[in-house]
Amino acid sequence: MQTTFFSVIGECVSQDVPFPPLKKPKFTFVDLFAGIGGFHLAMHELGGGCVFASEWDKDAQKTYASNYGIMPEGDIKKIDEHDIPHHDVLCAGFPCQAFSKAGKQLGFADETKGTLFFDVERILRYHKTKYVILENVRNLVSHDKGNTWKTIYSHLVELGYRLTPEPLIVSPHYFGVPQLRERVVVLGVYDPPKAHEPLTISLPKPIDKRECSLDSILEADCQDPDYKLTVEESQIIDTWNEFYQGITETVLGFPIWVDWFKIPPPAKGEMPEWKRQFVLKNNQLYQNNKTFIDAWLCKHNNLKGFTPTMRKMEWQCGSSVKSAWDAFLQMRPSGLRIKRPDCAPALVAIVQVPIIGKYHRRMTVREAARLQSFNDKFIPNPIKYQAYKQFGNAVNVKVIKECARRLFSYE
Repeated sequence: MQTTFFSVIGECVSQDVPFPPLKKPKFTFVDLFAGIGGFHLAMHELGGGCVFASEWDKDAQKTYASNYGIMPEGDIKKIDEHDIPHHDVLCAGFPCQAFSKAGKQLGFADETKGTLFFDVERILRYHKTKYVILENVRNLVSHDKGNTWKTIYSHLVELGYRLTPEPLIVSPHYFGVPQLRERVVVLGVYDPPKAHEPLTISLPKPIDKRECSLDSILEADCQDPDYKLTVEESQIIDTWNEFYQGITETVLGFPIWVDWFKIPPPAKGEMPEWKRQFVLKNNQLYQNNKTFIDAWLCKHNNLKGFTPTMRKMEWQCGSSVKSAWDAFLQMRPSGLRIKRPDCAPALVAIVQVPIIGKYHRRMTVREAARLQSFNDKFIPNPIKYQAYKQFGNAVNVKVIKECARRLFSYE
């Protein structure tokens, strides 16, 4: 590792870091709404040098500094665009807020003022940055009946940027990273004379999720007791595993609700119809397996020791997994969810840490980092709760890197 030598608006941190700035970067970039630097790491791996970063969360700032040697500035709304250094690429995973004035013909500034996209817009307007890369949640495209995307698109075109007609919808598993996490990536090139001509950027054919495997990111030798399941957690999994192996059905396309096995649903209109249908299916499942289920409930004291949440189970493995201990599990508000061990569900600001069935433990922080394509040299926040939260909020490094590579090579 090398000693950092950044000189930017933010506080410089002189220390050894795993990802020091390149002495001769191929290009420069700014990292807005930076989090822990998913964009930064992607740009770094492509040969870029960061000249400015902004992130309001204090814990994320510390993690960022410990890896890149720069303490990000705080609230971007308080940063004057004139004070941001010149840069070739603007990266931003800005939060998606409602554009309540969109479509009311009040002018570009009025449409976006009050949203965080406005800060991206004013920086681009001043700097005329060559490339722009934005990342957001999947439903950005459909938000407000499509008006949010139309507003973003029209504003960027008005600034002189060529864009793809629709944003790219990308998930890490498309590139072999075992996580299902569809996100929107907006790519733009500053080219005012051709701003109204669509940009054509093609990604490779997505890898099927069934070709991915969680084994590629697992730490097989993890012995950290902090990740070990409690006796109660193991009992819950054992009990539901026994249930699945004892019933005649091998494919369950609905959630299992113990409390509705013997209680028929109310009449139509007395509960949401989707819920009523699930209750009917639970009634039928019980009738099909009455002898076994009665014995199972008796053996386990009618699950009286289970919380209301854990009296529910979602088997999402089809018939491809024979035991819950061969699966990927989560203890969620909707019940114990049991999934195929090919791809993890989207990492979000994790509250229920996923469980690796075959290792009888929770997913480690390092495994969460790998699901977001963070290099193993990356130093996570020392507080596990913060580390999981930060990786859940991060952009996926691989996704951004693959999209950026194609944007930069665009002719």
